[in-house]
Amino acid sequence: MKEKKILVVDDEENIVELVKFNLEKEGYQVFVTYDGQAALDKLQEEDIDLLVLDLMLPEIGGLDICRQIRNDDELSDLPIIMLTAKEKEVDRILGLELGADDYVTKPFSPRELVARVKAILRRTGSSGQKTDEDCIKLGEIVIDLNKYEVLLDDKQVNFTPKEFELLMLLAKNAGKVLTRNFLLKEIWGYGYNGDTRTVDVHIRRTRQKLNNNLAEDVEYIETVRGVGYRFKELE
Repeated sequence: MKEKKILVVDDEENIVELVKFNLEKEGYQVFVTYDGQAALDKLQEEDIDLLVLDLMLPEIGGLDICRQIRNDDELSDLPIIMLTAKEKEVDRILGLELGADDYVTKPFSPRELVARVKAILRRTGSSGQKTDEDCIKLGEIVIDLNKYEVLLDDKQVNFTPKEFELLMLLAKNAGKVLTRNFLLKEIWGYGYNGDTRTVDVHIRRTRQKLNNNLAEDVEYIETVRGVGYRFKELE
């Protein structure tokens, strides 16, 4: 199996070394940079599988890096874990709005960070021969579970790993109402210290991509007030 490549970007050398040490123990190939511009350069040089990104960086800040990645066709589906001392809810929501898949605040547990890295890479690294069971087809929506690809009206549209997982889980349960707490537990996992606002942010981004790329004027992801979300049953 191909060795996964992770880029760690932080201007605190002790943090970088701590993260690098723990990830390398798990068999990952780890690259490090200490400023935003160097991080963008490294992403062009190496085929990175996951980015661990601080927010407060020299040259280019972490939020700007995240924004640039999500607007880049070649990098838009790169998993991003933000690792930052900014712990206010507004900072967390902003990071998620800009496309982060996960948000870890300092001080942090290296074991928890590694667990989150593993969870994301495990979900984005599936492979194998495609069968009908590996695809979910709902109207003009085709979700390829092996390739982590989504086709909308026969056009591939990039979703971040968390957006993809939300869409997949909702589509698999089309017609059923899934609560916010259920989605939070299933997608982010046991022990995640975020709240259900995290789900709302990712749902909003996923819904927007569906609405912007499908011709029909249909609300595919329906909000059930006070409960959660439901994917509309399509004929």
